[in-house]
Amino acid sequence: MESLLGSASAPRCCSFSTVKSWLPILTWLPNYNLRWLQMDVLAGLTVGMTVVPQALAYADVAGLPVQFGLYSAFMGGFIYMFLGTSKDVTLGPTAIMSLLCFSVVGGEPHRAVLLSLLCGLIQATMGLLRLGFLLDFISYPVIKGFTCAAAVTIGFGQVKNILGLRGIPTEFVLEVYYTFAKIPEARVGDVVLGLLCLIFLITLTFMKMTLPSDDAPTYTRVARKLIWAVATMRNALVVVGATVVSFSWEAFGHHIFTITGETAQGLPPFKPPPTSDTTANGTNVTFGEIVKDFGSGLAVIPFMGLLESIAIAKAFGSQNGYRIVANQELLAIGLTNIMGSFVSAYPVTGSFGRTAVNSQTGVCTPAGGIVTSSIVLLSLAFLMPAFCYIPKASLAAVIICAVAPMADYTVVKKMWKIYKLDLLPFGVTFLVCFWEVQYGIIAGVAMSGALLLYNTARPKIKVLDHDTLVLELRSGVSFPATEYLSHFIHKTALQESPPRSVVLDCHHVSVIDYTVVTELADLLRQFKAQGVRLVFARLEHRVQLLRSDCFRKCHPKRTQRLSDDLCCFTKVRHALSGGTAAA
Repeated sequence: MESLLGSASAPRCCSFSTVKSWLPILTWLPNYNLRWLQMDVLAGLTVGMTVVPQALAYADVAGLPVQFGLYSAFMGGFIYMFLGTSKDVTLGPTAIMSLLCFSVVGGEPHRAVLLSLLCGLIQATMGLLRLGFLLDFISYPVIKGFTCAAAVTIGFGQVKNILGLRGIPTEFVLEVYYTFAKIPEARVGDVVLGLLCLIFLITLTFMKMTLPSDDAPTYTRVARKLIWAVATMRNALVVVGATVVSFSWEAFGHHIFTITGETAQGLPPFKPPPTSDTTANGTNVTFGEIVKDFGSGLAVIPFMGLLESIAIAKAFGSQNGYRIVANQELLAIGLTNIMGSFVSAYPVTGSFGRTAVNSQTGVCTPAGGIVTSSIVLLSLAFLMPAFCYIPKASLAAVIICAVAPMADYTVVKKMWKIYKLDLLPFGVTFLVCFWEVQYGIIAGVAMSGALLLYNTARPKIKVLDHDTLVLELRSGVSFPATEYLSHFIHKTALQESPPRSVVLDCHHVSVIDYTVVTELADLLRQFKAQGVRLVFARLEHRVQLLRSDCFRKCHPKRTQRLSDDLCCFTKVRHALSGGTAAA
């Protein structure tokens, strides 16, 4: 009876584990308690006060009306609560994704929504097929090169809003030129308000960074909490304060600020994203033509969205003592973008700044995202009329302070000290991104791949000239390195006068392929023809077996094998002195 019960319960247990792996909410929901609820509500409220002004600002970076930032900010909280594996991550619009979206769709809302659907389908498919390992091929120098270029591009792109300038091109080089050329046209109201907002944000950020420790006296602890709360909500305070000032001047008929203007009111309609578009002159653009126009953006945006979110999740998972499942994160982000496209959202990903606020506030589960999403929905339902009075200078100040930490110049010094060649993909990515963002990422990945292939094709060989010429392979050998290895051995041994015997130290070689075996077999023949020897020393067990089988096939008449005692140079030299061929 026990065996029958055991066999019956095992599949049920296995089935439940499978369901939990696809729905991580089942791992923490049974243990949910009142304390977790209190902390999640507090964290959700705090993040909600941060995400609303940031979403409005990032929509401007994407070249979209400000309401599209809020449309993109609430779906992630609902989806991630069920599918996410990190308690801290918050999904929504970010500076990087907004910049990438603008570079692909050029500020066209219909195409931005369709882009969200296609990116979500790609990301969800990658999650279902367990293709998260593909993200490993985007190196850290490429990521840093892109983020530094994005920080400069986004930050400088907001200078025109601080100055109140209009008619500035979006191409970076032209944008820089015309921004400086039109400085005399700057509006005093926007400049003053923008600078005041920047000073306020920088001051609160600095105060938050220099807060006293938790073991300070009681009165200091109270002040610490107050300063932390004010500094955390600094973006909302700046936008609300600037909006009040702007509304006051507008009410008296003084239009001294550049404001966002009329915005759509209410919640977005739930409808499928458009699969076609119509140009200004009435020409219908089909789905296939739109996808063709997206070009490389359909590869770059899904990958960068996944990379940014998973990197954030891993960082906070390590900090707070839990592990994430990368492929499950892919599925969560993909479904968020798919469902977001039905409410007019553009592509989203994890936000580092808002995730940090979420973690610091003490969130316990992904349920905090429900509170954040609710605040966004309430803002859409009731506050949209007030958003038309938000000065663009205040939103520009929020964006500049948000992207400033991304410009990490110290990484160049670190790369120079650790591995100078990493500066190549970093520099290529950084520079090309100023021309076209997605091309910069592709160029950086290509450069990283070229360096990786070069290192594979040019293994390091250490030459030790004792009684016998010893060549020590400092890394593995695969087929791209075959020609280089053969040429190196020819040059150092067979082309000498007289030819020299060689000991090939294979201590670091764990696997060799058929191409390498064939080339080495040919080298053995050439060494034998010239009356010298090529001996393989310190071979790994797997390589010895592979070498034995393949060499016998390449040389059916050769029956003598290299003995197992060739495991150190002393024994190898002793074997050489015996005068018998080694294979």
